Amino acid sequence: MFRIFLLVTALAIGQLQVLSQTATIDQVLSELESVRSFSGVSISPDGHWLAWVESAADHSGNSNIYLLDRTDAAKPIRITAGSAESERHEHSVVWSPDSRQFTFMVDRNQIFMADARSRKVTLLTELKGYVTDVRWRPDGTGLAYLFAANGGGGGPLEAVPAQVGVIGAELHNQRIMVINSIAQNSAAVAISPAELNVYEYDWSPNGERFAAIAAPGPADNNWWTAKLFTLDVRSKEMKQVYAPPVDRQIAVPRWSPDGKNIAFIGGLMSDEGFLGGDLFTFTEDGGVTDVTPGIKASATGLFWRSNHDILYTEDVDGGGGIVSLNIATGSSELIWKGTEALHQDGNYPNFSLSSDGVTSAAIRSTWASAPEIWTGKIGDWKRATNANAGQRPHWGKAESVTWQSEGSRVQGWLLYPENFDGSKKYPMVVAIHGGPAGMRGVGWPSSHFDLSVMAGLGYFVFFPNARGSYGEGEDFTKANVKDFGGGDLRDILAGLDAVAKIAPIDEHRIGVTGWSYGGYMTMWTVTQTQRFRAAVAGAGIANWQSYYGQNSIDEWMVPYFGASVYDDPAVYAKSSPITFIKQVKTPTLVIVGERDGECPAPQSFEFWHALKNVGVPTQLVVYPGEGHSFHDAKDRVDVLRRSLAWFEQYLK
Repeated sequence: MFRIFLLVTALAIGQLQVLSQTATIDQVLSELESVRSFSGVSISPDGHWLAWVESAADHSGNSNIYLLDRTDAAKPIRITAGSAESERHEHSVVWSPDSRQFTFMVDRNQIFMADARSRKVTLLTELKGYVTDVRWRPDGTGLAYLFAANGGGGGPLEAVPAQVGVIGAELHNQRIMVINSIAQNSAAVAISPAELNVYEYDWSPNGERFAAIAAPGPADNNWWTAKLFTLDVRSKEMKQVYAPPVDRQIAVPRWSPDGKNIAFIGGLMSDEGFLGGDLFTFTEDGGVTDVTPGIKASATGLFWRSNHDILYTEDVDGGGGIVSLNIATGSSELIWKGTEALHQDGNYPNFSLSSDGVTSAAIRSTWASAPEIWTGKIGDWKRATNANAGQRPHWGKAESVTWQSEGSRVQGWLLYPENFDGSKKYPMVVAIHGGPAGMRGVGWPSSHFDLSVMAGLGYFVFFPNARGSYGEGEDFTKANVKDFGGGDLRDILAGLDAVAKIAPIDEHRIGVTGWSYGGYMTMWTVTQTQRFRAAVAGAGIANWQSYYGQNSIDEWMVPYFGASVYDDPAVYAKSSPITFIKQVKTPTLVIVGERDGECPAPQSFEFWHALKNVGVPTQLVVYPGEGHSFHDAKDRVDVLRRSLAWFEQYLK
């Protein structure tokens, strides 16, 4: 359900100039410089062209599209639907099958087409509603896209509208729309039925059918119960072909080149768009098969290289991998593995393959190197941009740490302080990722709630990937079902013990923080142990029982709790921080967006009010108009400022 989100097209906060060991928060924040962030990298099918989306220099939240001829040493060229000086939100590049042109979007309701060589830009559609997921027909003559008329769209990370009037009376389902002929400028036709919301889809190789993942609306809530359908383009007949079990969500339907198989990712996933699981194939005569049973990793995206060969990206061991799988023989080959998590699909893809399945492009960054676009054969990439040339980190080294917890291997990342001196002890902040089905990997800080920057103030920062995380296989991801805050907290505490054996940590100066599920875990942790001396809970959950009726995506909860709160209230109460509120002694800062639909503000109010009642130092900050994702640059910086100040106050 929740995951700490990466706002890759928004303000990237991360570059710290040279700081002393006694740097102040004001020094850190005053010397934060803009690191240009990238998203939506896309290589053309023939591998000739490279396009990507780059954040605007003014930190407005706008973004620009750049095009690069991979055979030419010339600089990238900006492609825009406006003037060269205008700043607008341009994004979502999709190449035509012949690599001659591509579509892109402006805001969320305009689709443009650009010719790669002439740079001519043409408006294809301007709609009243929300548009996403443009896909070319395989023969290149037409287009499809998802469209929610007169509103909707954006997903549960966005700010929910004001809840007034008759609640739930109007649904804005996304439907598959088809433009049959681009050349003839034909009007778009709705293909899928109005009563279903389509989340993802794919053309069949002959362009006559779609594979689609869909469920009845409301869209934000029912992704966790979505099923696999096929849809005939001409007759508009939509047929359900697979209903997954309750603990398996499905995503990324992709048709094989011969049209005989539909591959998809299936697994216990807590967030729409943040993917992880096993790979499955569906055949109309043979049903559904798990083609990666027992892998100690989480598949995050897939690409058919031939009728039997699937290339998939995976989260593994706190980093990423790219694997080639032959579904006929079951044999697989690890093509690349690294500390970076690369993925072609999901909410924030950072990897793209050409049609040969070998030539690729990636957005790469680590704690040691700011993000840039890289391109070449898989694993043999060369840097294609220098937007962040000269930026250097101002924190110490990053180290992968593994430990045993109740018979399971657990991994996390330990970020050292800047100017580390092994002769003295340091405070530490434990940053728990959201999800819970997520994974903290390596990457230059780019989120408003990335506490990596604490290392620039003289702290260790520890990022544990406790049970429930991706990267260790489905059994590990499911290990916190009906046990939120139980085994995962024990994993984290065992991780603290492991870190204390290899790093000079001051046990009396440890803080804990997180956003979303990490915010819940922060609230929960301070009710269970006195080991932490300060806490910052972002978009957390204080009371699972009241939360069930407040949030806009309650369907995610049944796979994790085993029943609704009305059928088994006890399983919700036993994991609720509010149940143990009188045990809290830790000073806690509470932060939330006013219109957060995933982790509604009343949860933060309830926790803050209870802390005040029991006499624990606390403060609540509610950001007007913000949802689960924060879009205003000033708000994101303010969250960071307050978090740093809170830890400095109680840990220094």
